[in-house]
Amino acid sequence: MIEKLSARASNLGASASSSDVIHDALRTAIIRGELEEGQTLRQDAIAKMFNVSRIPVREALKRLEAIGLVTSVRYKGVVVSRMSIAEIGEIFDFRAMIEPRLIAHAVPRMTEQSLDLAQKLCDAFSHEVDASRWGDLNRVFHSALYVDAGLPYYYAAAQAANDRVERYIRAQLSLAHGRDRAIVEHQQIVDACRKGDATRAADLTRQHIQLASATLTQVLMQQA
Repeated sequence: MIEKLSARASNLGASASSSDVIHDALRTAIIRGELEEGQTLRQDAIAKMFNVSRIPVREALKRLEAIGLVTSVRYKGVVVSRMSIAEIGEIFDFRAMIEPRLIAHAVPRMTEQSLDLAQKLCDAFSHEVDASRWGDLNRVFHSALYVDAGLPYYYAAAQAANDRVERYIRAQLSLAHGRDRAIVEHQQIVDACRKGDATRAADLTRQHIQLASATLTQVLMQQA
């Protein structure tokens, strides 16, 4: 429900970055699945929640539409975007091309600090008992592996792709033993990085994404 945004809302009337704050709050709520697919985002309600005019709300919604998280629907207004199984599969296929390339470039550049951080995040993911935290830890873990790649365009493209399917990644972790497999696969990727084996790290990353996609597709088809 839109009311879940209230925890992130504040009095932004005097802020020059109202649109940024609203954009970030809505983006977070969408990718975490707190706002449901097809849910209408009413500008007046959001403006009231953040104590601003509708102008920064409109700007934030336009930015979200540009990255595919919301859609303008005639007679209904702006709604949280729906995705078909085919669209989800296409984005996972894109991730399976981009992310292995990122990690292959990152491995030779990884410092001990980067490797230690990756291991720390890997451990945190495996030990976390709160399912609502799995998605956040999974996202941060993968980002930590790619940040040293020195490929800012690829990195931004991967982050944008993950934004589109983040809610489905989170669902996959909670279904069909997705998290259990991810724990094992994450550690294998970290081990390959620590050994400096960029090829194996890339192959493991590709397999990790492809298996998650296949599992998710099967679940979504059963639900459909």
